[in-house]
Amino acid sequence: MMNTPADYMCHESSYVDDNVSIGQGTKIWHFCHILPGTTIGQNCSLGQNVMAGPDVIIGNGCKIQNNVALYKGVILEDGVFCGPSMVFTNVTTPRSEVNRRDEYAQTLVRKGATIGANATIVCGHELGQYCFIAAGAVVTKDVKPHAVMAGVPAKQIGWVAHSGEMLRDDMVCPRTGDEYEVINDTLIRKS
Repeated sequence: MMNTPADYMCHESSYVDDNVSIGQGTKIWHFCHILPGTTIGQNCSLGQNVMAGPDVIIGNGCKIQNNVALYKGVILEDGVFCGPSMVFTNVTTPRSEVNRRDEYAQTLVRKGATIGANATIVCGHELGQYCFIAAGAVVTKDVKPHAVMAGVPAKQIGWVAHSGEMLRDDMVCPRTGDEYEVINDTLIRKS
């Protein structure tokens, strides 16, 4: 069942094509284009000049900042943050002279992940729950849950709590006081 425009807010300068599902409470701001087959969850915010689709899935509570394009194959789980002008690629070896539309690779961004401004996510990879991709980073491989990735190409430089705060050596979240530990290269919340 498709929602009606009364269920969500869409600025008059934006286009929503047919065969799109948009959840209640979602806001689509200026100059956006939502292509056919795209599903957007509830209470999302799509900033100025966002393009999504075709056949993109955006979970509930996602925030997509200005100038982001989500191509076919991109799946955002709930609570994902995409910073301004960050980039998702859709093929690994693009050429203008070669049609590669049948080679689009899936990119899965797990719940609560944050992608910083101007970062690039090379297609075909999974970003783990609550990971944090630094501004300008170029992700060329899968990312572990809660990993902090920075650089070109991106490398893990630490761990991040559910709250988005970097964990220091004591592994205590400075915002919430939650305690974490690393077991077998996996971050676990103890409290």
